[in-house]
Amino acid sequence: KQSKTSLYSGMREKTDKMEENKAKRKLRVCVATCNRADYSKLAPIMFGIKANPDEFELEVVVLGSHLIDDYGNTFRMIEQDDFDIGSKLHTIVRGEDEAAMVESVGLALVKLPDVLHRLRPDILVIHGDRFDALALATAAALMNIRILHLEGGEVSGTIDDSIRHAISKLAHYHACCTRTAEQHLIAMCEDHTRILLAGCPSYDKLLAAHHRDDYMDIIRNWLGDNVKEHDYIVALQHPVTTDIKNSVKIYELMLDALISFNKKTLVLFPNIDAGSKEMVRVMRKKGVEQHPNFRAVKHVPFEQFIQLVCHAGAMIGNSSCGVREAGAFGTPVINLGSRQTGRETGENVLHVRDADTQNKIYHALELQFGKRYPCSKIYGDGNAVPRILKFLQTIDLDEPLQKTFCFPPVKEWDISQDIDHILETQSALAVDLGGTNLRVAIVSMRGKMVKKYTQANPKTYETRMELILKMCTEAVIDAVHLNCRILGVGVSTGGRVNPQEGVILHSTKLIQEWSSIDIRTPISDALHLPVWVDNDGNCAALAEKKFGHGKGVENFVTIITGTGIGGGIIQHNELIHGSTFCAAELGHIMVSLDGPECMCGSRGCIEAYASGMALQKEAKRLHDEELLEVDGMVDLKKAESVSAIHLINAARLGNRKAEAVLRTAGMALGVGIVNILHMVNPSLVILSGVLAAHYQAPVQQVIGQRALTSAQNIQVLTSDLEEPALLGAASMVLDYTTRRIY
Repeated sequence: KQSKTSLYSGMREKTDKMEENKAKRKLRVCVATCNRADYSKLAPIMFGIKANPDEFELEVVVLGSHLIDDYGNTFRMIEQDDFDIGSKLHTIVRGEDEAAMVESVGLALVKLPDVLHRLRPDILVIHGDRFDALALATAAALMNIRILHLEGGEVSGTIDDSIRHAISKLAHYHACCTRTAEQHLIAMCEDHTRILLAGCPSYDKLLAAHHRDDYMDIIRNWLGDNVKEHDYIVALQHPVTTDIKNSVKIYELMLDALISFNKKTLVLFPNIDAGSKEMVRVMRKKGVEQHPNFRAVKHVPFEQFIQLVCHAGAMIGNSSCGVREAGAFGTPVINLGSRQTGRETGENVLHVRDADTQNKIYHALELQFGKRYPCSKIYGDGNAVPRILKFLQTIDLDEPLQKTFCFPPVKEWDISQDIDHILETQSALAVDLGGTNLRVAIVSMRGKMVKKYTQANPKTYETRMELILKMCTEAVIDAVHLNCRILGVGVSTGGRVNPQEGVILHSTKLIQEWSSIDIRTPISDALHLPVWVDNDGNCAALAEKKFGHGKGVENFVTIITGTGIGGGIIQHNELIHGSTFCAAELGHIMVSLDGPECMCGSRGCIEAYASGMALQKEAKRLHDEELLEVDGMVDLKKAESVSAIHLINAARLGNRKAEAVLRTAGMALGVGIVNILHMVNPSLVILSGVLAAHYQAPVQQVIGQRALTSAQNIQVLTSDLEEPALLGAASMVLDYTTRRIY
């Protein structure tokens, strides 16, 4: 019994001792820095870790452009800060193009395993969105090393976004700078308990150090003795790797504008991304390094750079420093191009995203230079490092290394994976709300009408919605027996539609009680399917784009010639809706100042001349005057039975009055289309509807006579599609659910 007691006592002492050793164990933190920019964010953390030797053990790995002479050999500033560099990895393959970036990542992946295996850190701290950082994150994740990622969740332009988000998915912990970035990480399914809203570590240094008494000595050291505070410019422009040619052009325009602006300017060399070699070549071609107003440098120590930005008259370029750190001082910034698109900025930043002329950049300099703005603390309050150190201390090294993702709840569908399901035809449910009929169809991916349903369109909202839901429900049930898998519902309707909200804003006079109607919600709630809604003219254009003459055509216009006149415009493969969703009201283009009255309330619209209603009105007038019938026509007893078809038949049989009406209608439609050609310059015009075949020749003739020479050869075709509205409604579903835009 005594031996058992002593055994238990010894085990308890051993356990207590192990827990005590564990409690005293230092956290081995490896900080990896790739370039001058990320060191400015990592250095404050490194100083904080070094100042707490009882809690942490610091290892420093240096790679990337730090070790390249052309970029200032910036590893020396790390040594000057009295940090012991554990490993220096030469990972950059020179060439400054896309291939060199890929090869640099590969070289880093070859060299990093040995270093990480030797250091065996508990956690690796990585910053930002550089390709070097992606190599670090990949190597550490595959070697089961925990990763803390700084500045994840932010949004900017170019490939940096993709790299940043990829690193976030590999990282186990996150220290982000803004509330928006935190929400982005949560939206990316990262565990909110592993996300720290810390602020930017560089703010700890710059907010504490930018009020220095010797700032003028620093300014004069870099720009000369005659320069004054707020009377010089700091320029820092990097290449955009996804659009190198344009970014080099913007850099050239920026230098031209700065030369013309005639102020002392400190120009920092661009980073090592693909395209930097071309930018340096442009700088030297302009003679910037010899220009008396310019000082071109490869590197400025961060503490001095803070002073230069703080007291500058303006900062120009596309560096993240301009939209982040400069805001803390209220320094005016001109942000050029797309590299920082999506970044949160203060009011000190003037964006020139389409920096396509020297004058535009020069004008931005005139607007910004010498101003002072309120200081912004969007990216930090100066207390990021204490938060990050405390966060590191809370990391439990015994918790599972495998990270988990917090996916939002997904509705489970009980779908058996049998052969019938595998062989199902992907289909859409299409709904067309016309002035007379309500039609529903099951449409396959290839545009085949598998089954169609038609009912008279009710006159009231309640009965109409009830019938729509009844017909759609019946079609969904039938689709199961027809082996069709319904992916969603597309609705085509007359009037003005907000497709983003699924709301019919204003209906045509042909459909009563059909304005300010949310049609998406009741259909989606009843069928548990996604619903898309658009105007019938836009749907006709979408039908041509997917199934008709517009397939593969980048720019074309579809015009419906039926009861009314409508249509849709496809520009650069996308449907144009306009700011208030009336971009393609083609029937209401005015072709005469004092023409016949239109149903819209105006006069001289195309629809007032060339629509089926307009032709029917003229046919009735001629019939009332007994001028319509000619030999060979069926005897017309009642004016109510007269239609546009009778007018066309009369003209075909030689009735000159009818011919004159149709000639005027064709001329009006042709002139309207000429206006369209001159506005949007499509490569094709497609006429759809019951009157299309009749109007094709007159319209083509008017284009040849009245269009500009460059537009006279644009072809006019008649649609081959029998059901453009239904097919267009279906295409909204089929294109979106199969990941194609419309």
